Amino acid sequence: MKVRQRGPTHVELAHTAQLEPATLAGARTLLDTVFTGELTDDDWEHALGGVHALVWEGEELIGHASVVMRRMLHGGRALRCGYVEAVAVRAAHQRRGHGGALMEAVERVIHGAYDLGALGGTDEGAPLYLRRGWQVWQGPLFALTPDGVVRTSDVDGAVYVLQSSAPLDLSGELTCDWRDGDVW
Repeated sequence: MKVRQRGPTHVELAHTAQLEPATLAGARTLLDTVFTGELTDDDWEHALGGVHALVWEGEELIGHASVVMRRMLHGGRALRCGYVEAVAVRAAHQRRGHGGALMEAVERVIHGAYDLGALGGTDEGAPLYLRRGWQVWQGPLFALTPDGVVRTSDVDGAVYVLQSSAPLDLSGELTCDWRDGDVW
């Protein structure tokens, strides 16, 4: 389903299961290029199983983001979280609004299906997220691991949240579910 059409450039939303293998391979290649080989197999795995936002310029895939379901513990509740993964736009197409279009698409999914949105941000992405109303989590961060709940202070200041239907205390504790690789 296409969610936005502007001339030859458009954003498409599709679940992982709806994407052709060639499109998924193209998304992985785009991410490997943008992240200069730093995207791990675990990082790619984290981006699968949810809804992908794809920016196309004609037949060329120039941007990608995905939102997947995770559980977050906050304020004594287990919350449905739309977790944003693998946000990238090809270098030659950056600073043209494509990142904002990707975020607009995944934010629509978050507001329609989740209690909150969250993502692990980078210094490069921070201005985009902040402009769009995402907020830096101020409280302590944790992960629910096979060994129990573990503090993840290494990501303090790098986790952003988008309020949806659940009340959030940004200075409170936030605990994410477990996964291989980077938990945030």
